[in-house]
Amino acid sequence: MTPVFGIAGRSGSGKTTLIEAMLPLLAARGLRVNVIKHSHHDFQMEPPGKDSARFRLAGAQEVMVASPFRYAIVHELRDAPEPTLAEQLARLAPADLVLVEGFKQAAIPRIEVYRPAAGKPPLHAEDAGFLAVATDAPLEAGVPCLPLNDPDRVAAFICRALGLD
Repeated sequence: MTPVFGIAGRSGSGKTTLIEAMLPLLAARGLRVNVIKHSHHDFQMEPPGKDSARFRLAGAQEVMVASPFRYAIVHELRDAPEPTLAEQLARLAPADLVLVEGFKQAAIPRIEVYRPAAGKPPLHAEDAGFLAVATDAPLEAGVPCLPLNDPDRVAAFICRALGLD
């Protein structure tokens, strides 16, 4: 089973920026990393009117767009329930680590990205499931606080927590 680690936090806290900064650092450690990003919003992967969008709108359950550089699969739920995190993980290619952005309540090891200046309450105060907090300000959190602006230290924490170091 591939180790999974969550990066959670309120909107605008810097989750995506942190993951983006950690990916080359994790790759430099020799790790193949997959990422799942959860969104509460609808999203479009292809411009409206392109062939793949037309197939989807015409009723295709899944559309794969493939090129010599990458491929993507768009699966329409069509009122079916959103797949669980476990179901989504099962669809990914083999990797050494999967980072999950979002899924705030998932029963996986996770850290919170928290910026006190944003004026929003921290998640870790309401949920004891966080292993650490990555923050940009001094904080009494009851769990280890990692410097948000040092993605190498955050990546090292994740690797230690999962036994990947």
